[in-house]
Amino acid sequence: MADDTMARGRMSQGPTPEAAGIVPSGEASFSQQLMMMWRAFLGSPLRNLLFWVSFGIFALIVATAAGQVMLNRWNAPFYDAIEKRNLPGFLHQLLVFTWIAGGLLVLNVAQGWLNRYLHIKLREGLVRDLFDEWLRPGRALRLQKSGEIGVNPDQRLHEDAWHLADLSADLGIGLTQASVLLASFIGVLWSISEGFSFHYGERIVSIPGYMVWAALAYAGVASGISWLLGRPLIRLNADHYAREAELRVALVETSQEIEAIALAGGEAERKGRLLERLQAALLATRRIMGAAIRLQWFTAGYGWATVVAPIVIASPVYFAGSLSFGGLMMAAAAFTQVHSSLRWFVDNIGAIADWRATLLRVASFRLALIRAGEG
Repeated sequence: MADDTMARGRMSQGPTPEAAGIVPSGEASFSQQLMMMWRAFLGSPLRNLLFWVSFGIFALIVATAAGQVMLNRWNAPFYDAIEKRNLPGFLHQLLVFTWIAGGLLVLNVAQGWLNRYLHIKLREGLVRDLFDEWLRPGRALRLQKSGEIGVNPDQRLHEDAWHLADLSADLGIGLTQASVLLASFIGVLWSISEGFSFHYGERIVSIPGYMVWAALAYAGVASGISWLLGRPLIRLNADHYAREAELRVALVETSQEIEAIALAGGEAERKGRLLERLQAALLATRRIMGAAIRLQWFTAGYGWATVVAPIVIASPVYFAGSLSFGGLMMAAAAFTQVHSSLRWFVDNIGAIADWRATLLRVASFRLALIRAGEG
């Protein structure tokens, strides 16, 4: 996921979104623009279809979570059979695993299909709404004369809208899946460590649900550090998109004016202007690279620590004699599921920053279209 963060989080320190022309100064806040986009979604002719597809995905996520709880419970008898060298029990548990894994495979494929369908329909609904607003009589022309936000509507309508639809679907599905898994496994983890006590000298310290609190603390600290390291990506993404848009507009203008440039002998001067735009875009990219690498140092190291963390955290319960070896593996697997759900934010901080920057670009464009219609 750290590589995804670098790939999606393409920016660095630079102008704020307001300075980059993403959120016009003094205009709607992020929450207001988010509500505007939500109201646009509610007014979309595809609204009911999107709701039904989302409900189908949610139902499949819940079914998958139930299957994963069954798989987690399977860990205890499977590893206990190994510990006891019980061959018939071992073979029986392999058969049980085949049925559980087969069911999960069907659910995963079905959800994968619906996930992709949601991407398509979400993009269709968003772009159709923007088309409706952009091509109202006289509005596109007034927007073109309104300043920077009207310079490159094609990018907002194509790349930004596409990117926003993809990120919204991916992040929404991922958050839902993490939440359902958390709700499913936190009870399992609590029951495993409900009566756990530490022996400290002659004192006994009881910590009901010890592994739940350990998972919350472990993921909470990681989320906080990731947010501090990843938050700059929001403004860096906004600046990067603005610089890339300026370069693209300059290239289009040069292509359209190439005959006049050639007749006036202005190739060298125009090349200098293009190089300035290119250097600005590259600088924004390098700044993003620096921020993404800093974030990757933490997320990659955290990922390696997580390889052994579930066993280490569950080991006191095991060594206290409260768990068998199979129970230890079951506890470690449950901890991994809870922790994976809690660290969703850590894994997606770069994508969240990218989503927010893209949302502001699309929302500010739609807001500008509405205000152009009022003018």
